Amino acid sequence: MNIKKIFMTLLLLVPLSGTAAEFVDSMRGPTPLDKTTVPPALADTDNSDVRRARNYAMQPPVIPHKIDGYQVDRNANKCMMCHARTRTQESQAPMVSVTHFMDREGNFLAELSPRRYFCQQCHVPQADLKPLVDNTFMDVDTLLTKPARPVPAAKKK
Repeated sequence: MNIKKIFMTLLLLVPLSGTAAEFVDSMRGPTPLDKTTVPPALADTDNSDVRRARNYAMQPPVIPHKIDGYQVDRNANKCMMCHARTRTQESQAPMVSVTHFMDREGNFLAELSPRRYFCQQCHVPQADLKPLVDNTFMDVDTLLTKPARPVPAAKKK
């Protein structure tokens, strides 16, 4: 038998020699990869109606209220009951951005653009939860006001 074929066969069998229990993903916790995890209970959504600051330019605003049971499908969009241009006077909700009335070519439409119709593609409700992974994100304003780190001097030879 060809030595090359034997070597390739051994290379293919090496990954199969271990068990799935040996590989554990830190996001899954102690549950092995070949087992199903128990999802955590859903947290209560922030319902303060207080607008949150955006962390970066062009960040879609987050949803500051509960949206449980909102119908957003091809037949109806519950969000537009308050956020439509004609409803903001009575609801005091912010109107959707004019960009939501533009097509892909930048032409303005009379109605909400179909590509901007499903709000939760970009806008999400918030909950006060502990992050699953460490996050050291700083918004641009914090970065700009943070004192610069001294640059180490080049070593002389």
